[in-house]
Amino acid sequence: MDNFTFYSPTYFVFGKDEENKTGSLVKRFGGSKVLIHYGGGSIVRSGLLDRVKDSLNKEGIDFVELGGVQPNPRSGLVYEGIELCRKEKIDFVLAVGGGSTIDSSKAIAAGVVYEGDFWDYFQGKPITKALPIGTILTISAAGSEGSSDAVITNEDGMYKRGSRGEALRPSFSILNPALTQTLPHFQIGCGITDIMAHLFERYFTVTEEVEVTDRLIESLLLTMIHEGPRVIENHDNYHAQANIMWAGMMAHNNSCGVGRDQDWASHDIEHELSAIYDCAHGAGLAVVFPAWMTYTMKHDINRFAQLAVRVWGCQMDYKHPENTARAGIAALKQFLKSIGMPSDFAELGADKKDIEKMAHTACYGDGRDGYIGGFAKLGEADVVEIYRLML
Repeated sequence: MDNFTFYSPTYFVFGKDEENKTGSLVKRFGGSKVLIHYGGGSIVRSGLLDRVKDSLNKEGIDFVELGGVQPNPRSGLVYEGIELCRKEKIDFVLAVGGGSTIDSSKAIAAGVVYEGDFWDYFQGKPITKALPIGTILTISAAGSEGSSDAVITNEDGMYKRGSRGEALRPSFSILNPALTQTLPHFQIGCGITDIMAHLFERYFTVTEEVEVTDRLIESLLLTMIHEGPRVIENHDNYHAQANIMWAGMMAHNNSCGVGRDQDWASHDIEHELSAIYDCAHGAGLAVVFPAWMTYTMKHDINRFAQLAVRVWGCQMDYKHPENTARAGIAALKQFLKSIGMPSDFAELGADKKDIEKMAHTACYGDGRDGYIGGFAKLGEADVVEIYRLML
């Protein structure tokens, strides 16, 4: 295990109707004028936005609204939010929605207090300061409600890039599993896949002797395998939704990633797909991960076999561990199919003619040095082959 520091100060409020405490929580964490940032009309139709406004009004907290966040959130709305916050003298950003809304809110919060272009942060500049952020989570998936990360798509070139900084960790996050019960089947499946992907990115490591975090990751994967089908069968299963929601937070606040190198090549590869085709992030990951696993398992066949045995219940073939590894990948593909996820380029709406372009952009676009990944260092030719395995 490597040396590490870990800081996770977010105040979590979990359970039914807890969004009614929004006003008191904003006041507790120093907010006096709030930007309410959200996506489409679902929070309006459900009454959630009205409940949030009522809670703020009861505490005498002023607010302005900015809706319109899209999946794969765009830079244009971030610029609009930064300008609005400065004009209105906003001192607290409240995200009401899923990972896209939270990431857009984080980018706005960082950009407001920075004199330059917020995109500097998505090209490697460290984020050390931001307005305080609160979240009300409506989709269990991205884990942004507890993380120091954000991902934004730059519309000038359609680059999808990430940034991070401890200043981006929310001051508080309200997690009410009941808010996820009305989600469509496909969105639930995408969320389950995204959560599992965050765990895989940490599991595949070159760091030795990390048994504690190995076991944490494995237990969360087993939770997803158990609870995912229950939620797909019955969206109203509150307890299954609750377990998935908390697993999603734990998968990405980095408690499972401390003391170990991480990979993240699969996310880089998927970001090109969702930037060009605007596919759902979880759906893209469902296609990318089995292909990435198939291509990279030779780098540490025993780690793949360990996952197959401990998580998927495969029998260990000690003479030919690659058979066990492949059985684990097959089990993953079958699970993803069972929760309604796509399995190839065609189902994503992707086109093989773009493979070389996407591989080049993944490795070199927006200032990258030609390689991605921490578990297996992948160059442009490697990424091309991984994309081809998705056809």
